[in-house]
Amino acid sequence: MSDISFTVDKGESIAIIGPSGAGKSTLLALLAGLDLPTRGEIWLDGQCLTDLDEDGRAAARARSVGFVFQSFHLVPSLNALENVMLPLELADQDAPRDRAMRILSEVGLQDRWSHYPAQLSGGEKQRVAIARAFAAEPAVLFADEPTGNLDARTGDNIMNIMFELNRNLSTTLVLVTHDKALAARCDREIGLDAGLLVSDAQAVA
Repeated sequence: MSDISFTVDKGESIAIIGPSGAGKSTLLALLAGLDLPTRGEIWLDGQCLTDLDEDGRAAARARSVGFVFQSFHLVPSLNALENVMLPLELADQDAPRDRAMRILSEVGLQDRWSHYPAQLSGGEKQRVAIARAFAAEPAVLFADEPTGNLDARTGDNIMNIMFELNRNLSTTLVLVTHDKALAARCDREIGLDAGLLVSDAQAVA
């Protein structure tokens, strides 16, 4: 990747689009501080990630970042409530159970909190993953093809929830997607091709 420069405002939603192999997931990993660029700077929530060591970047992610992935990444030995509580407990936040129950209710899983991932449908697993990502009210949420393993109707419902939480919590949303209709729901589209920035424009629904 080279010569990529852009700024994302607080509360904005952007879609990173482009063909397979364009560098979308690589860019997401760089923005989250999971990887480091060979040159240039990456700023996240007021901190320069490229000035931090690995522990510093991990601390910045714990404080400011949520993740939602295509494959859910739930802990199979924990129930839905415990999966959502986990990052809250790791961050030593107050009343993790109450906060986790509240966000599970917001994604419509108040009656499924005691179920384990193996007992949940794909859409329910992704709702748990979204609840976990939003529970700590991160400054930025990174989502990598979050509807890739879901049917169209379930995927639409999942994204409705994600955009609603994005608005309600003023969380910045950075979304990698192949879905043009989904990208058009974001405020902006960042287009990549072969590791290059080829477009940066307001999305048109």
